[in-house]
Amino acid sequence: MSDAESTAGNDFVRQIIRADLEAGKNDGRVHTRFPPEPNGYLHIGHAKAICLNFGAARDFQGLCNLRFDDTNPAKEETEYVEAIQEDIRWLGWDWEDRLYFASDYFPQLWEWAIHLVKKGKAYVDSLTSEEIREYRGSLTEPGRESPYRNRSVDENLGLLEQMKNGELEEGACVLRAKVDMTHANVLMRDPAMYRVKKETHHRTGTTWNVYPMYDFAHGLSDSIEGITHSLCSLEFENHRPLYDWFNENCPIPSVPRQYEFARLSLEYTIVSKRKLIRLVDEGHVDGWDDPRMPTIRGLRRRGYTPAALRNFCEKVGVARNISRTEMALLESCVREDLNRVALRVMGVLDPIKLVIENWPEGQVEELDAINNPEDESAGSRKIPFSGELWIERADFMEDPPRKYFRLGPDREVRLRWGYFVTCTGFDKDDAGTVTCIRCTYDPETLGGNAPDGRKVKGTIHWVSVAHALDAEVRLYDLLFTKADPEEGGDFVQNLNPDSLKAITCAKVEPSLAAAAADIPYQFERTGYFCLDSKESADGSLVFNRTVGLRDSWAKAKKKQGGQQKKKERRPPPPRPS
Repeated sequence: MSDAESTAGNDFVRQIIRADLEAGKNDGRVHTRFPPEPNGYLHIGHAKAICLNFGAARDFQGLCNLRFDDTNPAKEETEYVEAIQEDIRWLGWDWEDRLYFASDYFPQLWEWAIHLVKKGKAYVDSLTSEEIREYRGSLTEPGRESPYRNRSVDENLGLLEQMKNGELEEGACVLRAKVDMTHANVLMRDPAMYRVKKETHHRTGTTWNVYPMYDFAHGLSDSIEGITHSLCSLEFENHRPLYDWFNENCPIPSVPRQYEFARLSLEYTIVSKRKLIRLVDEGHVDGWDDPRMPTIRGLRRRGYTPAALRNFCEKVGVARNISRTEMALLESCVREDLNRVALRVMGVLDPIKLVIENWPEGQVEELDAINNPEDESAGSRKIPFSGELWIERADFMEDPPRKYFRLGPDREVRLRWGYFVTCTGFDKDDAGTVTCIRCTYDPETLGGNAPDGRKVKGTIHWVSVAHALDAEVRLYDLLFTKADPEEGGDFVQNLNPDSLKAITCAKVEPSLAAAAADIPYQFERTGYFCLDSKESADGSLVFNRTVGLRDSWAKAKKKQGGQQKKKERRPPPPRPS
């Protein structure tokens, strides 16, 4: 078995590549490309395509290019070019020295357009865009030939030159391929190849007044770069005959093949660039990097890791059938990675004061705390412990039920890394709200071990009042209330009004004064968090919850009306005698 066979997956794309290699196709080469349009930011659907293209090339000792299909200057910006490169590198992939742009090939593409005109396989059409749509027909009716379809070669070349020189206005005419106006595939009914656009291009400036259409430029660019396997999502399946037609009718240096796979469809998520733009423009989210957005930038700001996203894409797999992936799988991958790498810290989100009445006045101890039990190399830290602590309000009840194992009157719990404490009383304000919990501690129980062997069932986290840092914590939930955000019509109507809850009174341990945006943290008993790179730029501490400690989506689905199958209860195994 070859190295490629031992490391590559067994999805249908890799099966095709493996078969091509065994058949000696493409001189034994494997060359893929990731071809984003620089008109927006990458999202989680792009992550799947990136991992497939770069991963397949890696698995078969091939190459993968990064090529920007920059054929529409009206919507493209250098900002997007730079952001896309940064996001791909952050995901862990490298195109080395193979960074290309479709605009690099504009002169060659123009020459091939002239070639098709001279061969009688392309013509300049002066119909308006509305008339072109009308002449194209429908899925049930054939199209009609344009009255300009049989212009002479010389007339077409003359008009083409005028288009290039800027002598014709936008919309005055387009260059169309002469294919078949009765073709069953509407895309093959004399598709447009070039249109007049008097826009400044982000790389070529005002050099060009005409720009190639995506379908014309894409396959020919693949050929120029020597791409062997052009991997596209399924919406391009109907474009493949056109992809092949242009390659068959132009004198290209190599012949690529296009293969389609099902794009990522994730619960409670939309990845349509047009719809994401609407979320931003209408102010439903705070920009493209909002942690609720499925953009790479948003996921990164929320605390998702490259390893988790790569693992998720691998588990989703590559298939031809469209299916919706459960959000629980994505969170599981994130949680699995963060459990290995996140530093453990303590943060109290809803603080209430706990006073240890027998604690020596003014005394502060430095307790040892392990930074990550999954990683010995992470070491340990010192946490200040005093007689006044912040604990979670939910960790105390005046009249707790029998199976409540946290603090209540006369109940004993363990303080994480510290001592056993027993509740002796509590204070209330005039409204009847508990404002302070009073306890005593057992000085013989440091580290959670009592000399008399007694055990406690509850362990709670805390932060020393005198040493706590103020922090804001942002809890993110589903952006949409339905697994299919477009259920019922307009997806905006399904936005979750509770997708963000900001907690401004949180208290965190002093070690987080040195928190950095690229370091993941586990707030013990609470979840995984990261410092918000944007909101903490002024030195304040704003943390985003990346994911909870356990799967919360089953509960969310049930709340939103999802039908959950009850798991069959099995009796416990008999205890050994």
